[in-house]
Amino acid sequence: MTEGGIMSRIMNIGKKDFEIGKRTYIMGILNITPDSFSDGGKFNNIELALERAKQMEMEGADIIDIGGESTRPGHKPITEQEELERIIPVIGTLVRHINVPISVDTYRSKVAERALDAGASFINDIWGLKKDIRMASIASHYKVPCCLMHNKDNTNYNNLIEDILDDLKESINIALNAGVDDKNIIVDPGIGFGKDYEQNLTVMRNLERFSELGYPVLLGTSRKSMIGNALNLKVDERLEGTIATTVIGIMKKCAFVRVHDVKENKRAAVMSDIIVR
Repeated sequence: MTEGGIMSRIMNIGKKDFEIGKRTYIMGILNITPDSFSDGGKFNNIELALERAKQMEMEGADIIDIGGESTRPGHKPITEQEELERIIPVIGTLVRHINVPISVDTYRSKVAERALDAGASFINDIWGLKKDIRMASIASHYKVPCCLMHNKDNTNYNNLIEDILDDLKESINIALNAGVDDKNIIVDPGIGFGKDYEQNLTVMRNLERFSELGYPVLLGTSRKSMIGNALNLKVDERLEGTIATTVIGIMKKCAFVRVHDVKENKRAAVMSDIIVR
C-alpha cells in the first residue's frame, strides 16, 4: 500500500509512531561540536543545546539528531571518549525536557550503545554499518531504527546510481543478517559524502530510484557544498537552496529530511505534502 507513491508503514521511534508515506518527517540537526561546517561551536554546551532542541521541537521537528563529531570535509577526527563526553550529557538532559525522539549521529558502536542507554532511540550511521562491525548488532539488540547512509572514501564509480544502490543493499544485508527488524531500516543516498558536485546533482535528479530498495529514504542536503557551489553562497546563506532540495526530495518520494532550519523546511514540507501526498 502506498501514499503519494511512497511505501506506507508504521515505524516506532522512541514513544512515537511514524506513519511513513502519510507526511514528510523533519529531522532537526543539533551538532555538539566546535568545528561542524555549519553550526560548529554554537551549541557546544548543555544549556545552549537544550534551548536549541526546544526551539526545533516548537518549530516542528519530529526527531532531533545529535552529533558529536564533525563530518565536514577536512574535519579533524576525534577519539571515541571525546565523542562520548560531548553527547552523552546532552542526550541525558534532552530526553527529560523534550517530547520528540533523539537520534544519535555516530558510526561508533560504543557511542551508539551509550547514547541509547542515555535515552536516544535512533541510530544515524554515516557509514551504513560498515565502519564498525558491532554497530548492526547494537541496532538489533536495542530494537531501534537505524539510518544507513551511503559513503565511500573516493568518488570513483562505474555507474553512479547503480553503484550507490548496490552499496546500500550491502548495508541493508548487514542490518538484516544481524537481526535488525525490516521495519527499522531507513536509507540515505549520502549527498556530500563520497561524491563530487556533479555526482551530488545526479543523485538529486534520481532520488526516486532509492525508494526501489523498499525502505523509507532520508535526504540530508542542508547547507551543504552542493548548494553553495550551485549558488556561490556561504554556509549561512544556503537556506533557500536547502528548501528547494527539500521540496524536490518530497516530490521524489523521500520520507525524511534532515535540516538545520526546521521552521522554514517544515513549512515547505507541509505545503509540498498537501500537493503530492
